[in-house]
Amino acid sequence: GLQDSISDYLLLLKHPERNLIFESAKNIANIVNSTHNINMAVDKVAKIIYALKSFSRVNNTDEMVNFQLKESIEIVLTIYHNQIKQGIDIIRKYEEIPDVFCFPDELNQIWTNLIHNSIQAMKNRGTITISIRQANKYAIVSIADNGHGIPESILPKIFDPFFTTKPAGEGSGLGLGIVKRIIDKHNGRIEVKTEVGVGTEFLVYFPIREVSNE
Repeated sequence: GLQDSISDYLLLLKHPERNLIFESAKNIANIVNSTHNINMAVDKVAKIIYALKSFSRVNNTDEMVNFQLKESIEIVLTIYHNQIKQGIDIIRKYEEIPDVFCFPDELNQIWTNLIHNSIQAMKNRGTITISIRQANKYAIVSIADNGHGIPESILPKIFDPFFTTKPAGEGSGLGLGIVKRIIDKHNGRIEVKTEVGVGTEFLVYFPIREVSNE
């Protein structure tokens, strides 16, 4: 940036030790830049460690707690960061809504399965749009991709245990079955909108518990 205000540095350019001065300035700038990069890397590692700890947490109390859907989704996106950065754009549309009464570790399983399916449906290239909103006392999470879509002929079977269209060894057919079981356990529901060649959207509904003022 010296060229933007060269007049401020004319005296340094005329100084007998100008070479040493500018070499030192360059070295200091390199140190500052390296420190910035290290701090960024540490922040990323800290985020990944937090996500891994949260993702692997087991709720031993078997009690539901209030939890932010946004945080739950971001934990899973951090886990998938390496796959996502290779060719997938994530569009976030998060509205501020109340926390959901849930088992947080089980919510992680929902987003893991749905996001993983989207990545595979797009063959690791495309856009996933994730939105959070509230309507009629429900928290609604939408996960939409622009993958190959689901044929109408198999749509009624996608939540059946062991049903899969993936080649042998690539899918157990349990993912969406687990998703539906967890959502049912939370008194929610899941809907699917899909069009072959256009993409698929999963809509997950969770009831929002009214908090007493007492």
